[in-house]
Amino acid sequence: MDNKIKNTSTPANADSGSDNVTPIRDFSGMTLEELAKTPTVYREGLLEGKTTVISGGGSGMGRAMAVLFARLGANVVICGRREEKLLEVRDGIQSHVGKEITYKPLTIRDADSVDIFMEETFKRFGPIDVLINSAGGQFSQDAIDFSRKGWLAVVDTNLNGTWWMMQEAAQRWRKWEAPGNIINITATVERGMPQSAHSCAARAGVIYLSKTVSTEWAPLNIRVNCIAPGAIETEGVTQYPKDALKDFPMSNPMKRFGDVWDIAETAVFLAAPSSKFVTGEVITVDGGMSQYGWVWPIGKPDYFKD
Repeated sequence: MDNKIKNTSTPANADSGSDNVTPIRDFSGMTLEELAKTPTVYREGLLEGKTTVISGGGSGMGRAMAVLFARLGANVVICGRREEKLLEVRDGIQSHVGKEITYKPLTIRDADSVDIFMEETFKRFGPIDVLINSAGGQFSQDAIDFSRKGWLAVVDTNLNGTWWMMQEAAQRWRKWEAPGNIINITATVERGMPQSAHSCAARAGVIYLSKTVSTEWAPLNIRVNCIAPGAIETEGVTQYPKDALKDFPMSNPMKRFGDVWDIAETAVFLAAPSSKFVTGEVITVDGGMSQYGWVWPIGKPDYFKD
C-alpha cells in the first residue's frame, strides 16, 4: 500500500470553544482493555460458534469489532498489513477476554493473496459465517493535486481490495452451498467528501457494488450490507492537523464524536439473527452529519469561511 495512506477512521476530540467539547489531546483510541470491559447491549454467547473474518482487524473499528465479536462467542479471524498490530490484538483478546483468535498478515489489494487466505480459512473453519471488510486507507488532499500513484493506491485498496474479499468469500459459499453474510465498512458519502475525493469515489463504489450483488447473490442466501461511519474516535487523529480538529466536533448536529463501540455494536446487529431480513442496505452511524454538517480534514478553505 502507498505509504501515504493512513488509518481511514475519522479522528477524535477537539476544542471548538464550547464548554461541552473535550480539548485536543493525544489520542490513541479505546484500549484493548477498555474494549473488553465496555458494556454491550448484546447477550453473552449471542455469536457462539459463528466464524467471523474481519479485515483491518489490527486497529480502529476493526479491532473493536474483533473484541466484541470474541466477547460474544464468535470464532474471530483478523487480517491486515501489519503483523505486529494483529499480534497485539490477538494477545490482548487472549489476556482480557480469555478467548483465542486467529490472525493472518494480508494485503487485500493483492487478489492472489486474498484467494489463498480465503481458501485456507474455509478449509480450517469450514464455511465462515460473516465477512466484515473494515480494511482501507486514505490521505487527505485537495483532489486537483492527487498524484496518479496516490489515487490508484486509495481506490485499489478501498474498492478493489474490498471486492476481492467479497468475491472470494461468495465463490466459496456457493461451492459449499452455505449461507453468507457480508458487512462492508464504508463512509458517509451522500454529500461528497471534500479533501478525500479518492476515498469518496471508492466508498461510493463499494456501497453500490453491495446493493447490486445483494440482489444477484440473494439466490445463494448471501446477504450484503454496509455501515457508513461519520466522525468516529480512533487513533486516526494523528493524520490530521490540530487546527482542522478544532472544527470536527461541529461536523454533526450532535456536536460530538461517535466511538468505535457504536460501529462494533452496529456490526453485531447485522451479523446476528436480528438482521435476517436486511440486505442491500446502508446503516449510517454519523450523529446526523449526512443530514447537516461538514468535515474538512486538513482545514476549511478560506473561500468557505464566513
